[in-house]
Amino acid sequence: MAADDAYDHLYKIVLVGDATVGKTHLLSRYIKGDLPRAPTATIGVEFATRTVPLAVGGTVKAQIWDTAGQERYRAITSAHYRRAVGALLVYDVTKSSTFSNCAKWMEELRQNAEPDIVIMLVGNKFDLAEKNPSDRQVYYDAAAEFARQNGLFFAEASAVTAYNVKHVFEHLLQEIYNQSSKGRGREDSAQSPSGITVGERGGQKQGCDSNAC
Repeated sequence: MAADDAYDHLYKIVLVGDATVGKTHLLSRYIKGDLPRAPTATIGVEFATRTVPLAVGGTVKAQIWDTAGQERYRAITSAHYRRAVGALLVYDVTKSSTFSNCAKWMEELRQNAEPDIVIMLVGNKFDLAEKNPSDRQVYYDAAAEFARQNGLFFAEASAVTAYNVKHVFEHLLQEIYNQSSKGRGREDSAQSPSGITVGERGGQKQGCDSNAC
């Protein structure tokens, strides 16, 4: 079996958020290790895969779908949410409107993807806010509170400097496994006359309030 075919789980992940927040850059940095040479707006949907060993739970093959943020592609992109078990909901920390729209994107995900989809809120372009703090329009604490209230994981990242990029993708994959293993544990418990939950693992709280979540 080829190395890329050796995996224990297959997870469909989608990247959603407004246009220009850096979804394609995040995906390129994670998959290829660099940024697109000639970046253009995503038209419809683009697709990439990566096989990732989890800290716990074996190996995942991630199918990652990069969706267009423009309104005119909404019908196309929302159709690709089906069967998605995880999502990175991306906004630009230097543009408050992209954060304000996260509630709308989150509802679209929950209406069209799997009912127990795991969502990670990602504040991209951290490098710009770090270089010039006055450029920041979305404060960390406000985004962390939004994540907490809506049951999301949260981190800030930078596709340009690669800060937290690997973390946000692989933390999401690990949490999908954690959620699915808890679901299997509940099923086993329901079927077990002893009431012992088999395979249940302690979960983390949904809203992370530190970069090391």
